[in-house]
Parts: sequence; C-alpha cells; structure tokens
Amino acid sequence: MKKQYDMIIVGGGPGGYTAALYAARAGMQVIVLEKLAAGGQMVETPKIDNYPGFTEGVDGYTLGQQMRQAAEKYGAETKFAQVTRLELTGEIKAVETAAGTFYGKTVVIATGASPKYLGVPGEQELYGRGVHYCASCDGAFYRGKTVVVVGGGNTAAADALLLSRVAKKVILVHRRDTLRAAHVYHKPLREAENVEFFWNSQVQEIRAGEIVLKNTITGEISVLPCDGVFVGIGRQPASGLVEGVLHLDSQNYIVADESTETNVAGVFAVGDVRTKALRQIVTAVADGATAVHHAEEYLAKCG
Repeated sequence: MKKQYDMIIVGGGPGGYTAALYAARAGMQVIVLEKLAAGGQMVETPKIDNYPGFTEGVDGYTLGQQMRQAAEKYGAETKFAQVTRLELTGEIKAVETAAGTFYGKTVVIATGASPKYLGVPGEQELYGRGVHYCASCDGAFYRGKTVVVVGGGNTAAADALLLSRVAKKVILVHRRDTLRAAHVYHKPLREAENVEFFWNSQVQEIRAGEIVLKNTITGEISVLPCDGVFVGIGRQPASGLVEGVLHLDSQNYIVADESTETNVAGVFAVGDVRTKALRQIVTAVADGATAVHHAEEYLAKCG
C-alpha cells in the first residue's frame, strides 16, 4: 500500500513550513516537498530585520532551518525533490517528483515567486550587499543615504515612494520617458523633494557604490554614485505546475483570497505565489496557518 498523507506541501518556504507545523500539531500526516533548501527565497537574504522576535535580525538560512526543525519536531516530514507534475482534481491528489509519487487528501501550493532580474554585470555578485529587490524588506538599511530604484511600473513607483521617506535621495531610473505605473503614483513622486528621475536610461552595470547607465536615445554612458540599488521590474510567480488547473490572474499568481482556498477543492495556495497585496515572510506565515484551518474543515466534511 502506498502511503497517503493528509496534506502534501509543495515548497519549503515560510508559508510551507508554517502549514507543516500547524498540520503536524493538529495530528495530520504531512510532508513538505522542497527542491533546494528549507526557507525558499528567504535563504538568499543575509539579514532579516522585520520578522518579529529577532531583535538583532536573523539570516534567512537560519530562519528557514528553524522553521523546518519546528515542523519536524511535531512529526512533519521533509523530502528534497523536484516536483514535476501535479494531479489535483481527484479526491486523492498525486504529486509526482524525481523521487517518486506522493499521494494526499489535500495539497498546499507554496512555490513562491522570484524577482525579475536585470541580468547585468554585478547584479548577482552584489545581491544583498547593495542590490535589493524589496524596499519594504531592506529600505531601512538606507536611512539617510542615496539609493537608485530601477523600473517604471507600480513596483518601482511604490518602492521609490517608500524609500523617499527614509533615504536622503532616491534616483528613479526608467528606460522610457514616462512611468508605466498607475497615475496615483505620479503626483506624489513628482512632489517628493528628494526624488530625482533619470529617463530613457538603461542599467549597464552595477558596481559597489555606483551604477552605470546608458541613455537609450543618445547612447551616452553615465556613472551615478549611490549606496544601494533596488530593482523593481516585477516578480515571477512559480505557478507553471498548476497552469490550466488552478485559476491564475493576469500576472500568473494563483487566485486565492485570505482563506487561501483555490478553485479546486482541497487545494490551497499560500505565500508569494497567491494573489495578495503584500508579499512578506510574515504574510506567508499567516497564510500557512490559515490554509491548515480550512484544510481541517475540508477533511472533516470529506469524512
């Protein structure tokens, strides 16, 4: 007989492991399937200052390991394997991986989302040490300093406004001559005294303490001194596995409200992969707990 779980969690980030912790403590048989390391995207963050309970901050790898250990303390299992296919529509769901197929009564999709990268020299080398992708996460490190925000959409505009409240100067770099962001952002950005615009400019390279730009019209190269760079050109949800089965929005995030329930019974979406206003570790954790609450209700109805 193949082992059948009460809950299979695809993704071992903060949302996934919080769901595992709550499910295991509720007496469920639960397994987390993670392709790389506990913590997900959080692992790449050298210091997290906005997660409650860590007065001196904590690195993402350590926090991820602690979340995994807490879930496993109550009986949750972890399997490091790449998920290749999902069968979600039946009463018993099947999750295929490189290490075999797992069966469960409920499935939690916690695959997360990753930032879109510029793909320029220096970007990856300086990640977390001058290059960032989340102003609400890392903006506080640049109080009284000069920062560059790259992008012209809602993400970049919102980041620039947030940073204008803490940074000495914010330079918004966009490859076009006007923002693509919603008009609600335009007026407050124009009126912010410490926000400067570099239009028709593309990033060529990021160096420690400066950024290299190319004017898209004249071809002129310029070098801007700065203390940090925030890339705000969007995020890409890891929702490819559920495309065509779960409802996705126009940006390919899984459609699930604060209940985390999707359009398929017994399937839940938590963390950065679902539609939501704020994507943070603490909101992913909240999703994980919420998903288990509704999963328990679903299992009770199913008998």
